[in-house]
Amino acid sequence: MTSRIPPVLRPEHPAPRSLAMLVQEFGLEHRGSVDGVEVTGVTLGTGDLHPGDIFVGIQGANSHGASFAGAAKEGGAVALVTDAAGAELAADAGLPIVIVDDPRGALGELSAWVYRTAESSALLFGTTGTNGKTSTSYLLEAILRQLGLVTGLSSTAERHIGELTVVSRLTTPEASEMHALLARMREAGVRAVAVEVSAQALSRRRVDGLVFDVVGFTNLSHDHLDDYADMEEYFQAKLALFEPERGKRGVVCLDTAWGARVVAESRIPVTTIATVGHASTDDVESAAWVVEILEENAAHTEFRLTGPDGRSLVTREPLIGWHMAANAALAIVMLVEAGFELEAIGAALEGRDGEDGGIRAYLPGRTERVSGDRGPSVYVDFGHSPDAFENTLAAVRQFTSGRTIMVFGADGDRDATKRSEMARVAAEGSDILVITDHHPRFEDPTSIRKTLLEGARLAEHQPESTYEVSPPEMAIRKAVSLAQQGDSILWAGPGHQDYRDIRGVRTPYSARDEARAALHEAGWV
Repeated sequence: MTSRIPPVLRPEHPAPRSLAMLVQEFGLEHRGSVDGVEVTGVTLGTGDLHPGDIFVGIQGANSHGASFAGAAKEGGAVALVTDAAGAELAADAGLPIVIVDDPRGALGELSAWVYRTAESSALLFGTTGTNGKTSTSYLLEAILRQLGLVTGLSSTAERHIGELTVVSRLTTPEASEMHALLARMREAGVRAVAVEVSAQALSRRRVDGLVFDVVGFTNLSHDHLDDYADMEEYFQAKLALFEPERGKRGVVCLDTAWGARVVAESRIPVTTIATVGHASTDDVESAAWVVEILEENAAHTEFRLTGPDGRSLVTREPLIGWHMAANAALAIVMLVEAGFELEAIGAALEGRDGEDGGIRAYLPGRTERVSGDRGPSVYVDFGHSPDAFENTLAAVRQFTSGRTIMVFGADGDRDATKRSEMARVAAEGSDILVITDHHPRFEDPTSIRKTLLEGARLAEHQPESTYEVSPPEMAIRKAVSLAQQGDSILWAGPGHQDYRDIRGVRTPYSARDEARAALHEAGWV
């Protein structure tokens, strides 16, 4: 259902650039005349094509993008950038052809040149890690807004340009889309941008052409081993953000052992942060910044952040769990590394006009409470790794007087090696377990659920009851039917997403809406 794929955000008033100048500045080979050709955009696909675009033809898994050059010309493309093989395929398309050895590798620099990314004065913040990238990015943006800046955000959930919000396609968009987004932000007067940077974005060169002012590392745990051979390869993909061509300065969380590896192997200056009670004692003692959890309740987590020379700040963030406080503290230290004074940040986070102090942020689908004051508490979360399950279940259980009920499924056509461990952790942390479907994609959902049930049986602590319920609309209703006042339901996986992917079709679907409907039908208005 392509109509549900969000649009690419581009500048509304692009400044044309000379194709001849591009060829000259980069010393590129070309075929056909480039004189007088002006370009205003870059795209990889004919579906996103605008008149005046450079169409970039890349060898795909099944076909070469250059074979669509004729269609691109009909759609308004003014030039083709491709490799030698693509140039042969598109010889009769009637477009001037610029030839590069590696079109994908050139996409970032090409897009940066067309969209004049280097001319932007906005601060760029990039966060990577297995869990917490989205939360850190949202918290970072919220603090920047409280400091009075017009902000931008690129995350798994959403893109923000000032007050404009658009649902995201990918965690990190393709390089051409990323640079177009930044150009649109420049038009809107955005002064600081928080970008969630996935391992795949680094491996697939989606952030090429960007140099972040500050980069942050949250943690590393089992995930994405469908894309990477092992944890070491996955780590190396993340580590690439800590190269001089990617970032100027870095902040590294030491709460997982991989943080020390980032510090040891980073090629840019870094500072460190660690959370008392969760990082090792040695890492807490060696960290430049230390996080102490002061108060946890269902509405917020309060913490103290102490840095060099005894400087400290006490504030709160509006999410449950120590790990969310660690993400907030990481965001604050990233701002300090960018040049903001800790005292100014503290002042911005103070309560005013009767409001409580703290970070004023809304994080869609991140341990998001979708229930009312009566009945069980229901949380919808995007977590889809064993570590995310463990932390979020622990946080929910802490504020649950009754039983903790877990509802979850697993992605099809994604890392299957983590499914058993996800199920084991879910079983260990819940009193009642409901296994269901998520995005089956082209896999058999029955087979996925079977693997999850087998993994759940490996848990040392078994839930009171385990159910297999499909589809997820019925699973959440089963969980609500079992719940009583004082119980909590954690529905992990779907989070903010507004669709399910079933055999390549994006079916409209909202876990938040389904959970609220289930509560309403059960009489918990």
